[in-house]
Amino acid sequence: MEKDLDTLLQELRKIHKDFKRIPADEIEVADWVRWKCRYGCRGYAKHLTCPPYTPTPEETIKLIKGYKKAIIVRFEDVQPNPDVPSYHIHHFLWDAIKKISDTMFELERCAYLAGYYKAFAMTALPCSYCEPCIPEKEKVLDKVPERFCAHQDRARPSMEACGIDVFATVRKVGYEAEVFTSPYQKLTFYGLLLLD
Repeated sequence: MEKDLDTLLQELRKIHKDFKRIPADEIEVADWVRWKCRYGCRGYAKHLTCPPYTPTPEETIKLIKGYKKAIIVRFEDVQPNPDVPSYHIHHFLWDAIKKISDTMFELERCAYLAGYYKAFAMTALPCSYCEPCIPEKEKVLDKVPERFCAHQDRARPSMEACGIDVFATVRKVGYEAEVFTSPYQKLTFYGLLLLD
């Protein structure tokens, strides 16, 4: 039996306190977002939760149309690994990315067990469950490489990997989203939990 939304939100706050509700139809999806992954991200094609292995913006729009509500989850003051040079951005943020992924998985699981069987989480940045991920290790993959993922149960794509304009979306609920100009400034990342 599905719990009422207020009860669910109270349970989710026990896992992570900082989130805001958003109508699913206000989530912004744009083609340019995946282009930025393809031309500008060192993680492109190196992780199964990143393009080209993730759903396209068109598929993401279709997914979101199947939901009425969602929550934007904020992770403030993300702590990098100080022993790693910042130009290795994925490894610089490795522990933080894993914490974000674990938290988003737990939020999804909590919602699912509360009767919101369509609950689906999206994270921030490339997955950090395996080092290296299959595409980086194998170099050549068939058309369904996700079937080889060692963490299929937990691994979720990032919002940006699926074409979600994170900046526009989080600003709609009143969160500030700014471009990072230094890896040593206060870092904030966001996750998304689709609910219904």
